[in-house]
Amino acid sequence: MKRPMIARNAALFAVLLLCLCAQAQQKLSGQRAYTFTKQFVEGSGPRWLGSPGHTKAENILRKHFAPEKAKGHFGEDAFTVNTSLGTFVMRNFIAKYPGKKDGIIVIATHYETNIWLRDTGFVGANDGGATTGLLMELGTYLRTHPPQGYSIWLLFDDGEESMQRQWNDNEALYGTRHAAARWSADGTLNKIKAFIVTDMIGDKDLNLNLDDNSTPWLRDILRQAAKNTGHSGSVFKRPIAVVDDHIPFKERGVPVLDMIDLDYGQPSFSHPEGWHHTPQDTMDKVSAHSLQISADLLLETIHLIDKR
Repeated sequence: MKRPMIARNAALFAVLLLCLCAQAQQKLSGQRAYTFTKQFVEGSGPRWLGSPGHTKAENILRKHFAPEKAKGHFGEDAFTVNTSLGTFVMRNFIAKYPGKKDGIIVIATHYETNIWLRDTGFVGANDGGATTGLLMELGTYLRTHPPQGYSIWLLFDDGEESMQRQWNDNEALYGTRHAAARWSADGTLNKIKAFIVTDMIGDKDLNLNLDDNSTPWLRDILRQAAKNTGHSGSVFKRPIAVVDDHIPFKERGVPVLDMIDLDYGQPSFSHPEGWHHTPQDTMDKVSAHSLQISADLLLETIHLIDKR
């Protein structure tokens, strides 16, 4: 009698182990996102427009999304802009993962660094680097876990940063302004159910801002996602109206959400924004744990939008 019971227990244990492994595989990995971030930041370095690092950053994205390109699901959109610093060719990258519902959720990050910080060695580990790594991990995840709801498009947009130290709305957000205009012209805009920006969400002291420029129902979904994942302590500590890559889409009536933490490092007299836009924005300030929280929130937010 004992041996069959042992066999049954062993079988049950094996099934439980398989279930646990399946659950583990269904999570985005903050550690892998950190590894991708490190590879991206160290492999490109400063990546301001027109720099060798910018070309390296583009090539890293091309290499990472080669499987998507082979399926016809990865594209580049090059465009030329005239700025106060001259004429630049910018380039957006889009990875597409077809879903089962009619509609698209766009997840975006910028990948370049500030041109006005070009002489400082600024590598933007958290500002552009961390979210590029996070979306590289999301793309890796979606290869084996295709969307069961809306299609998911990953947008790596160029030219988010202002051309000058003093922010100028007319000389920033180039990539998303271009994408919004193009997708408005070809009808894609009408299919976008949510446009989500990820920005500066890899720092160790993570708390996503309550952005007044985000669509209220999407803010509510993020709040619920935080509750569902046990991360309520990592969101909405400080309300603020953020001007970021979601604005061009908000202006065209698309529901938008900015997942951002602008409170980065201790402010000082010389650096009132902490490490933001300083050479101190380096990999030692980025946390795999924070990227795990951001990954959990992002995946649950997508899930809740699908259910809406």
